[in-house]
Amino acid sequence: MSTIDTVRTIVESQAGLSVPAAELTEDQDLFEAGMTSHKSVSVMMTLEDEFDLEFPAELLTKSTFTSLRSITDAVDSLA
Repeated sequence: MSTIDTVRTIVESQAGLSVPAAELTEDQDLFEAGMTSHKSVSVMMTLEDEFDLEFPAELLTKSTFTSLRSITDAVDSLA
Protein backbone atom coordinates (compact mmCIF):
# COMPACT_ATOMS: atom_id res chain seq x y z
CA MET A 1 0.00 0.00 0.00
CA SER A 2 1.34 3.44 -0.88
CA THR A 3 1.86 6.14 1.74
CA ILE A 4 -1.10 8.18 0.48
CA ASP A 5 -3.36 5.11 0.64
CA THR A 6 -2.29 4.39 4.21
CA VAL A 7 -2.80 8.05 5.15
CA ARG A 8 -6.26 7.96 3.56
CA THR A 9 -7.15 4.82 5.56
CA ILE A 10 -5.98 6.42 8.81
CA VAL A 11 -7.84 9.64 8.08
CA GLU A 12 -10.97 7.60 7.35
CA SER A 13 -10.77 5.80 10.70
CA GLN A 14 -9.58 8.66 12.91
CA ALA A 15 -10.62 12.06 11.52
CA GLY A 16 -14.39 11.91 11.95
CA LEU A 17 -15.06 13.43 8.56
CA SER A 18 -18.52 14.25 7.25
CA VAL A 19 -17.67 12.48 3.96
CA PRO A 20 -15.76 9.26 3.27
CA ALA A 21 -12.02 9.85 2.88
CA ALA A 22 -12.19 7.90 -0.39
CA GLU A 23 -14.22 10.77 -1.87
CA LEU A 24 -11.65 13.45 -1.00
CA THR A 25 -9.08 14.79 -3.41
CA GLU A 26 -5.50 14.75 -2.20
CA ASP A 27 -5.58 18.53 -1.69
CA GLN A 28 -9.04 18.92 -0.15
CA ASP A 29 -9.08 20.64 3.25
CA LEU A 30 -9.69 18.03 5.95
CA PHE A 31 -10.84 20.63 8.46
CA GLU A 32 -13.50 21.84 6.01
CA ALA A 33 -14.52 18.17 5.64
CA GLY A 34 -15.19 17.94 9.38
CA MET A 35 -11.91 17.10 11.09
CA THR A 36 -11.40 18.90 14.41
CA SER A 37 -8.12 19.78 16.12
CA HIS A 38 -8.78 16.99 18.60
CA LYS A 39 -9.29 14.48 15.79
CA SER A 40 -6.10 15.68 14.06
CA VAL A 41 -4.20 14.58 17.18
CA SER A 42 -5.74 11.11 16.81
CA VAL A 43 -4.66 11.08 13.17
CA MET A 44 -1.13 12.13 14.15
CA MET A 45 -0.79 9.48 16.87
CA THR A 46 -2.07 6.74 14.57
CA LEU A 47 0.35 7.85 11.85
CA GLU A 48 3.24 7.72 14.33
CA ASP A 49 2.30 4.18 15.30
CA GLU A 50 1.71 2.98 11.76
CA PHE A 51 4.90 4.44 10.28
CA ASP A 52 7.04 4.09 13.43
CA LEU A 53 8.02 7.76 13.46
CA GLU A 54 7.59 10.85 15.59
CA PHE A 55 6.50 14.21 14.26
CA PRO A 56 8.99 16.88 15.35
CA ALA A 57 7.69 20.09 16.90
CA GLU A 58 8.15 22.07 13.68
CA LEU A 59 5.65 19.78 11.89
CA LEU A 60 3.00 20.00 14.61
CA THR A 61 1.06 22.68 12.77
CA LYS A 62 -2.39 22.86 11.26
CA SER A 63 -0.86 23.12 7.79
CA THR A 64 0.82 19.71 8.18
CA PHE A 65 -2.56 18.07 8.73
CA THR A 66 -4.70 20.13 6.33
CA SER A 67 -4.89 17.62 3.47
CA LEU A 68 -4.04 14.08 2.53
CA ARG A 69 -1.16 15.43 0.44
CA SER A 70 0.30 17.59 3.22
CA ILE A 71 0.17 14.66 5.65
CA THR A 72 1.74 12.31 3.10
CA ASP A 73 4.50 14.84 2.35
CA ALA A 74 5.25 15.15 6.07
CA VAL A 75 5.34 11.37 6.56
CA ASP A 76 7.56 10.92 3.51
CA SER A 77 9.95 13.61 4.77
CA LEU A 78 10.39 11.66 8.01
CA ALA A 79 10.76 8.20 6.47
